[in-house]
Amino acid sequence: MAKKFTPLPHAMAAVLLFKAILVAANFYNDFDITWATDHAKILDNGREMQLSLDKESGSAIQSKKEYLFGKYNMQIKLIPNNSAGTVTSFYLSSQGSKHDEIDFEFLGNISGEPYILHTNIYTNGFGNREQQFYLWFDPRATFHTYSVVWSPQKLILLVDNTPIRVFPNNEHLGVPYPNKQPMGVYSSVWNADSWATRGGLVKTDWSKAPFVASFRNFNVLQDSNNATFQNISSCTSTSSYTQTSGNQVTQCLNPTQQHRLRWVQKHCMIYDYCNDAKRFPQGFPPECRRT
Repeated sequence: MAKKFTPLPHAMAAVLLFKAILVAANFYNDFDITWATDHAKILDNGREMQLSLDKESGSAIQSKKEYLFGKYNMQIKLIPNNSAGTVTSFYLSSQGSKHDEIDFEFLGNISGEPYILHTNIYTNGFGNREQQFYLWFDPRATFHTYSVVWSPQKLILLVDNTPIRVFPNNEHLGVPYPNKQPMGVYSSVWNADSWATRGGLVKTDWSKAPFVASFRNFNVLQDSNNATFQNISSCTSTSSYTQTSGNQVTQCLNPTQQHRLRWVQKHCMIYDYCNDAKRFPQGFPPECRRT
């Protein structure tokens, strides 16, 4: 199990890059239930959504709008107790066979064993950029905030405003980067017991169904002038990643925030495609060789 550390203070600020506007969504008005309406329940006047899975069906939702760049926040409380074989997801995706996608997938486990947070980034329909983590808290006990910060310069994934992963724009190295296709926001709960828990060795125990995950307080921080967002200045070579303070979004973290990222990657990361030599016998992808 991953070690514990003190959460990063939200007030810790970095270099201000742009002023953002907060768009708070309502599940009644801003999302469609796209799979099994009878397995989805909207609560708290539209601020919370519950998705359930049983032997007959899972459930999924999709935002009515698509977005280009910004910070996307979803609070999630994962399936409690025995969740082996299940996957709960929160992700951004465009449409079509050459779609872009940014994934948070939570792989369930038997009672008492930790969830695995599986992340992946697709560009032009190609993924295979997996990183996996154990979380430093119990994600079943209460809601936690999972965020995607997407700018023309880089992608950053955060948990409770602590950065866990960064994917820079390395198009100059020939690495595709998602910066042209607007993406919708999706969440789902589904059965994946062919691979999700211990490579498929542990199957879903349907006697524990329904499996229910809860989502609430989705919001988007976007620049009030998108052109300004797309032309923000680059971070210096000694700075990186992203934080927010109120409705101000920054892309460069101070040394304490960078230390938190390194701590998570050292103590909580359990898989990184950039360290998997067996997958790349001809050499690692360019973005891996650069790090």
